[in-house]
Amino acid sequence: MWALRRASNPLRNREISLGSFRAGCARVESASCYLKNDSQSAEHAPVFTDRFVSFKRYHHMQCESFKIYNGRHHFSSHAGTKSSEDEDDLEDGFSELETAASASEIQASKTPCESDNDLISESEISDVDSDDEASGLKNELELSDIVAEGSKKIIEPKRVSVQLLKAILNAPGLSIKSVLDKWVEDGNEVNKSDIMILNSNLQKRKMCERALQMLEWSADHYECSERDYASRLDLIARVQGLRKAEKFIENIPKAYRGEVVYRISLANCVATQNIRKANEVFNKMKSLELPITASAYNQLLLLYKRVDRKKIADLLIQMEKDDVKPTVFTYNLLIDTKGQSKDITGMNQIVETMKEEGIEPLHETRNIMARHYIAAKFKDKAEAVVKEMEGGDARENRAACRYLLVLYALLGKADEVSRIWEICQSDANIYEYLAAIEAWGKLKKIKEAEEVFEKASSRWKRPSARAHSTLLKVYADHKMLAEGKDLVKRMAEGGFRIGPQTWDALVRLHVEAGEVEKADTILHKATQQTRMKPMFNSLIAIMEHYSKKGDVHNAEKIFYRMQQAGYGARIRQFQVLVKAYVNGKSPAYGMNQRMKADNIFPNHQLVEMLNQVDPFKKTAASDLLD
Repeated sequence: MWALRRASNPLRNREISLGSFRAGCARVESASCYLKNDSQSAEHAPVFTDRFVSFKRYHHMQCESFKIYNGRHHFSSHAGTKSSEDEDDLEDGFSELETAASASEIQASKTPCESDNDLISESEISDVDSDDEASGLKNELELSDIVAEGSKKIIEPKRVSVQLLKAILNAPGLSIKSVLDKWVEDGNEVNKSDIMILNSNLQKRKMCERALQMLEWSADHYECSERDYASRLDLIARVQGLRKAEKFIENIPKAYRGEVVYRISLANCVATQNIRKANEVFNKMKSLELPITASAYNQLLLLYKRVDRKKIADLLIQMEKDDVKPTVFTYNLLIDTKGQSKDITGMNQIVETMKEEGIEPLHETRNIMARHYIAAKFKDKAEAVVKEMEGGDARENRAACRYLLVLYALLGKADEVSRIWEICQSDANIYEYLAAIEAWGKLKKIKEAEEVFEKASSRWKRPSARAHSTLLKVYADHKMLAEGKDLVKRMAEGGFRIGPQTWDALVRLHVEAGEVEKADTILHKATQQTRMKPMFNSLIAIMEHYSKKGDVHNAEKIFYRMQQAGYGARIRQFQVLVKAYVNGKSPAYGMNQRMKADNIFPNHQLVEMLNQVDPFKKTAASDLLD
């Protein structure tokens, strides 16, 4: 305890950047901390033994954000991210670490369908890419691992009528209940497993309103469990807001108002970055003497990472007081924090602590370490970790290949990327295809990236939209506007959903081409037409360019749209906004009050900018005139 308190005081005075996680907001702790389809589950993940992380080792240098990871991950279900030189981009892109396995991901089955006309397997129904979004927060919140655990017990039959799915997808938005009623009246059956499969699919398609209507219909026909109530609560919070969700909790029978329900409520508060509500829910769980798990603490850690890092040390101390054992996710979180702060020594010490606790770093942890080594210019250390990941033979260690492709690319080793891809390509899975496209793109080998994309397209009649999005990002990175537009047209002609990840790449393409207004228009039209949430990175990229031009009006407009999209205030947003006032030589009236209202505490850089745009700033001339 003394060591914890000793470490916590200096932490209060330092910027702690907790995540190059691509994902957004923490809704549930993912078993596979870094890649959501890994084999381990959260409930089987090793945890710390009696001794907590040695936080006297955990404190070294002031954090400085830098570009670490370019992929999309989420810890919850309401947010997402991609690589950029900004911390917010890192947070939005590191989806896998901050993301949790959703019910659909856990339940996905590869059973082939028996009838192309009548039945489709769950995996085929769910062949819709979730925007990991990983984007700014974790895109859209999905259910927690507990809810998912309950769901997979329910789903035994993996098939559902394709006609029912089509009827729900094609029905007017507010008529899902009548569609289900008619289906039953026609002599068909809709059981609970059907509801869960369809619900999972609708959420992946971002059709949360329809999913909510379906769960409401199910509640009228089947007895609800605590997990059923939690599923509805999750959707109500996402569709109707936290207030409606709070009222729904009050109507849940007390017997079913347990830890799962409150954890989902906490996750939704975290997703919207509402500190006050999150603390209220957390304290409510304590007052009700509900189990406080590491998952709940991890959600708060992710929240404070974004909005009030000074509270992280106190939260870690409280975690120890409550005798809550940190999980592998917590370790990866701390390792990533040290890496982002460029405190490589501190990062290594946490890894050693992890090993001392009997937990050998897996691919996810080594991937985090290697990326930070590369970013900090420790090439030798990075190569050593990569070789460790590969082991003696990559053919026998295929699980590492998806990481190795990108890591070797980041190290500039084209020959090694080619070697690893040669091992994978005969029977590569979608994740290896995506990694290969990204890797060749990082090596500026566009032709090779396109060849991998075409192989993926020929292997599957309708490859994942993520393959298109990955190649589109390659085009965006290299300012290939014409090629990017052609690929988007190809997606539209192929019937692919054009979602937030595609919008993000289009925004980047137009912004890099100097067409900021066009990027703004594209994003605004897309969000209005689809009612889907844009990625945080898309909005901040447009806002940054308006800021550089000193365009205060449009910078404020994007700031407002961020709030409308549900992104809570962050210091990064205010930095960009105030910079617009600085470049536009405009006084920023009430800016300090706005920041205070959003619980934002300016850092040194922001304080300097605020002084420049202070309308009541005293100068030598003003003193004389006064």
